[in-house]
Amino acid sequence: MYIELGILALFIFCYSLVAGRIERAAASGPIVFVISGFILGPVVFGWFDGSVSRDGIKVLADLTLALILFIDAANVDFSVLKKQFRLPSRMLLVGLPGVIILGALTAAILFNRLSLLEAAILGTMLAATDAALGKAVVTNKAVPNQIRESLNLESGLNDGLCVPILFLFIALELGNVEGSGTMHALSLLVQELGIGLVVGVVLTAVGTKAFKWCQAKGWVTEIWRQVIVVALAIACFSVAQSLHGSGYIAAFVGGLLFGYIAKDATHKLVLASEGVGETLALMTWFVFGAGVIGQSFQAFTWEMLVYAFLSLTVIRMLPIFLSLSGTGEKTASKLFLGWFGPRGLASIVFAIIVLNKGVPNAKFMAMVVVLTVFSSLVAHGISANSLSAAIGARSGGEEEKDH
Repeated sequence: MYIELGILALFIFCYSLVAGRIERAAASGPIVFVISGFILGPVVFGWFDGSVSRDGIKVLADLTLALILFIDAANVDFSVLKKQFRLPSRMLLVGLPGVIILGALTAAILFNRLSLLEAAILGTMLAATDAALGKAVVTNKAVPNQIRESLNLESGLNDGLCVPILFLFIALELGNVEGSGTMHALSLLVQELGIGLVVGVVLTAVGTKAFKWCQAKGWVTEIWRQVIVVALAIACFSVAQSLHGSGYIAAFVGGLLFGYIAKDATHKLVLASEGVGETLALMTWFVFGAGVIGQSFQAFTWEMLVYAFLSLTVIRMLPIFLSLSGTGEKTASKLFLGWFGPRGLASIVFAIIVLNKGVPNAKFMAMVVVLTVFSSLVAHGISANSLSAAIGARSGGEEEKDH
């Protein structure tokens, strides 16, 4: 165990030294770590045996997603949200349901073994996008500000919005399978979401008030200030889960409230936490490459490959493109916004949730998710910088013509 931990720690250290250079190239941290995990794992060199249990991966992915959900929600700039919400609101309120519906219909047609509700579960798992994987685009100054802010807001909010939708479909499917009835399943769903909401609001409100009071007394040092967000995010998640609520809803709602209360101080408070979140995410991607891709690639089928391709293109891009009709955006901008919906950590965690809930055909759906996420890592990682430069040049040329 310790040699594997040492390999992983040294790899993260080495990557940290050259991360800035790699991120400017046609690659990304997740691509590097997934491929490295695959190469160092049991399939090639065997330095990392990849024998991580589903529970082990779930705990790591859970904590990572909880922290990322909290940070993403906290970083939502409500002043920018009011000014720039025209595009992301269309993408979230019209485009996201369209992606789920089209993904479900495609899955139902392509995979005969799935029920309609299982197809809806699969469509929802792959509707959530990963803000971390889109960072190369939203931080690229070549991309017009409106597009960057729209993608940032959409990716920061849509995984939180997908959680209750996913739980709804899971509850309905399990209600049918177990014969417990739809109303019983829905009551459990409302209970789970309600507990998550209450825990997120109460813990964050009390925690933030306590932090401000202690800070005014001069009791909070600079070192321990960096721990506040990490501890609060994990507390929201863990307490909600222990009470049979949704930890993801608690973390997301808690982050929104924290950002609203902290206002201008939010960025400084969450900065250190973002580093922790990035580290946990890279560890998750390494384990994903060694313990999941390395053990799953032989189970992929051509139908899964077709669905993965459609999920990254038509299923995502068509609803987003249509949702932006009438906004005045150019065709190139609509296609750009549609393309950069990378699938990542949220989809992996959703797949683990479905597996642990005992949904029929969960393993099959998990394989589809794994293949789609891996394809997204490669496709979006490689295309990020080149397409960002292209949309920037096109927008710059159009602005010069207007003047």
